[in-house]
Amino acid sequence: MIEMEIVGVQEVLPSNVPVVLLRESEGERLLPIFIGMPEATAIVLALAGQDPPRPMTHDLLAAVLATFSVTLEQVVVTELRDRTFFAEAYLRGPAGVEVVSARPSDAIALAVRTGCPVFAAEEVVDEAGYLAPPTEEPAAEEQVEEFRAFLDSVDPEDFGG
Repeated sequence: MIEMEIVGVQEVLPSNVPVVLLRESEGERLLPIFIGMPEATAIVLALAGQDPPRPMTHDLLAAVLATFSVTLEQVVVTELRDRTFFAEAYLRGPAGVEVVSARPSDAIALAVRTGCPVFAAEEVVDEAGYLAPPTEEPAAEEQVEEFRAFLDSVDPEDFGG
């Protein structure tokens, strides 16, 4: 299993379909998982630390777990089959650990609320993960250097009138 960090939720254009983006905690690969709009909203609100005026479904589930002394220990994205991701939620209660099948979007929305770690099976990351394109930092640094050179070469009187 590979520990993942929740990068955030984005909409894929032009379809505006939301995707939750996970990144390896100790690596560079990203794992995009397409999700529904309600789950995207639930994840975004929790990541932003915003409390909705009324509890959402994932807030309710977190409250129920806490009420019955059950903790969410971890979420694992276990499988990718026919372009559909599968996940499991590991719940610890009075009877020990129980593993419950879940949609990744629901499990991640709950993980954000409870602060539990998110993992992905190595096979899933190998199949659906990708390396982010390199950043444009060198080009940006070149532009800054060009601008500095320009500033060094101009006279303030060139701008006044």
